[in-house]
Amino acid sequence: MILHDAVEADFTEIIELANVAYRKTGPGSSWNSEEGLIAGQRLNESLLRDEFARKPEAHLLVYREAPDAPLLGTVWLEPKDSHTWYLGLLTVRPDQQARGFGKIILAAAEDFVRAQGGTYIRMTVLHVRSTLIAWYQRRGYALTGETEPWHYDDERFGKALRDDLYFVVMGKSL
Repeated sequence: MILHDAVEADFTEIIELANVAYRKTGPGSSWNSEEGLIAGQRLNESLLRDEFARKPEAHLLVYREAPDAPLLGTVWLEPKDSHTWYLGLLTVRPDQQARGFGKIILAAAEDFVRAQGGTYIRMTVLHVRSTLIAWYQRRGYALTGETEPWHYDDERFGKALRDDLYFVVMGKSL
């Protein structure tokens, strides 16, 4: 699998995929939906543009089976220092998840980081998403013991439906 840097023409599909993958409920939703945890949009155009403007060194990588095919997945990779990269927005179209694209995209993201000289990937996951945490652990990521607060005062990423949310930090040496 080869991931490509997103271009502006990809934005509409990226936003749609992020919102379906993280927030869609009911039939056709993702196995790792944030249903019951967070409501509202996960991503919109102004937020995406703001992230690119504030973090020009970051890469939002996209995967399609062909250049004109539908978007199948994404991953955000952001260098934090010369060796550590942050991984986020790992998405796969819910109707394609049984094909193993999540594992494939994650492995390709790790290869990308290695090619940039990175040796460590760090990510945050909501502490109550035990199935997702276990998925990452099966791929070599470990809980670091660190936590980060949920951003209750900033609803750009959605509105928390619980008052006890926080992130656990996970990491993997490459």
